[in-house]
Amino acid sequence: MHIALYQPDIPPNTGTIIRMAACLDVTVHIIEPCGFPFGEKSFRRAGMDYIDQSKITRHLSWETFLETIENRRIILLSTKAAMPYTDFKFKEDDILLLGRESAGVPEDVHNRADHRLLIPMTPKTRSLNIALSAAMVLGEALRQTNQFPEI
Repeated sequence: MHIALYQPDIPPNTGTIIRMAACLDVTVHIIEPCGFPFGEKSFRRAGMDYIDQSKITRHLSWETFLETIENRRIILLSTKAAMPYTDFKFKEDDILLLGRESAGVPEDVHNRADHRLLIPMTPKTRSLNIALSAAMVLGEALRQTNQFPEI
């Protein structure tokens, strides 16, 4: 299982996702440009000492990211999707793609995703924090594929 962050805006959210991924042995793909200077200092506060244990792959653009993913499915988490993530059948090598906190993903990225999933929420709310969304869906994907780390 992989997580991909499309042009992330907020360093603490990115750091939190990196920390979670390190704890769960998941690779994080950062698709640039970021809304902050890319680097350890940007992630250090939220990621704490987990930065050294994390697997981060940096991609200079959406196009370079696509060149490296081979035959993996891109699963976009989106408030514009129709299928709840709890109804989806994940595969071990899926890539969970999350958009920018401020704008999501552009239409071409949305259309390129193999599947688009949403987290069911009450109608009066707009969206969850990106790190919380990543944790919820990653947890379900790891459960379905039996990929949680051995304890």
